[in-house]
Amino acid sequence: MWDKQVSRREDYKRLVIFCLASIIVIAQAAAFGYVWYTYYRKLIFEPFWRKGNWVLIAFYAMFNIMFSRLYGGLRVGYLKRMEVFYSMVLATICTNIVAYLEITLIDRWFLPPGPMIEMTGVQIAMVLVWTFGTQFIYSRVYNARRLLVIYGDRDPGDLIDKMNSRGDKYDISDKIHISRGEEQIHQAMKDYDGVIIWDLPSIERNRFLKYCFEHSIRCYMSPKISDILLIGSERIHLFDTPLLLSRNMGLSLEQRLLKRLGDIVVSSACIVILMPVMLLIAAAVKICDGGPVFYTQERLTLNGRSFRIIKFRSMVVNSEKEGAMLAAQHDERITPVGKFLRMTHLDEMPQLFNVFAGQMSLVGPRPERKDIMEEYEKEIPEFYYRLKVKGGITGYAQVYGKYNTTPYDKLKLDLFYIQNYSLLLDIKLIFMTVKIFFQKETAEGVPDTQKNALKDSSREGESEDSSGRK
Repeated sequence: MWDKQVSRREDYKRLVIFCLASIIVIAQAAAFGYVWYTYYRKLIFEPFWRKGNWVLIAFYAMFNIMFSRLYGGLRVGYLKRMEVFYSMVLATICTNIVAYLEITLIDRWFLPPGPMIEMTGVQIAMVLVWTFGTQFIYSRVYNARRLLVIYGDRDPGDLIDKMNSRGDKYDISDKIHISRGEEQIHQAMKDYDGVIIWDLPSIERNRFLKYCFEHSIRCYMSPKISDILLIGSERIHLFDTPLLLSRNMGLSLEQRLLKRLGDIVVSSACIVILMPVMLLIAAAVKICDGGPVFYTQERLTLNGRSFRIIKFRSMVVNSEKEGAMLAAQHDERITPVGKFLRMTHLDEMPQLFNVFAGQMSLVGPRPERKDIMEEYEKEIPEFYYRLKVKGGITGYAQVYGKYNTTPYDKLKLDLFYIQNYSLLLDIKLIFMTVKIFFQKETAEGVPDTQKNALKDSSREGESEDSSGRK
């Protein structure tokens, strides 16, 4: 009976979210339809019949949904209010650019963009009202989920702090140590909306996971590296016994060739288009303190090969005379121009030349320095797994992590990318990179007292069973 109630609640919740998302999509499409009928349609030299008008508006709605889903704008109740607004604004701008290009193709010439710009302003106002309205409705209908943390030898304080920062979505109500025994923990689960299985040896973790599945209990779990390696496995059904094949070779030959072709085409086009911007940045860096425009540094890429990465210099000259260290939150070595470049990630722009030369890829794990890589490997021996593919300007860890995300979490994010690689994933991450340009937290440094991103708790209990084997 309880399982059916939970299922109905989830179905109702999904219906409410679908209805709320539909409101903004229909409103945006209606705004475009109005501008099309009242302005652009009249300028088209050849007649555009009724069905054609409907198809054009339908295409607009389709692209709006696609970009909104890509940036997460329709994930009501999942993202913070301002992040939903920011995501929807990005989706609106991208959709309107595509729509204007469609109109240009129909007329075979560039029509005045003024009405589209005015429409974008109106739509942003609509998005603002919709964002606050939907978040208000959602928060009144659905309270934060009360969760119980099941933990072992490592205290879950860091996780609790992170999840409690989203008090609108999660309520970490209590934690319980596995030493209390499974029977007592099973009994405690009944008082909560879900559980978090945190950093347990595989034997205990799997028992709790199966219990949650059996009793339809919502379960959050931090994956181990072995879990991520299995996610990208290929299913084999040649026999009546299911098999999982993990090739563990990085990208296939076809994937490497296609990825390289895309790198050459996109990097060369971006270099040509962005050259005026790069010249302006170069002048600003030079005028700031008279030092070199570029900063080069040895980094590691595919199979541990080293290369010289190129960046616009954002720190004072000889900033690492006392040794290699990551930028801190209030790093005095960063120049005034460098602060802006780091905040907007424009200091990474010269790496397009690294991509064109084949030393990097547009998308991939962030290439690390050899000395810092060696430091990380002392604590995380699996850290070199990231070198199964070329380093990239952007990537899974860059989009979904932060500058100060722990190396162990970055490793897991990068392995998600490697094990689930596809061309569509690359395209998605490139579009998602636009979203993080002006998000401050993605450029924040490590705490001022740290020289690298390692923390005492960066190693999240990688033991796979109670005997300590991996």
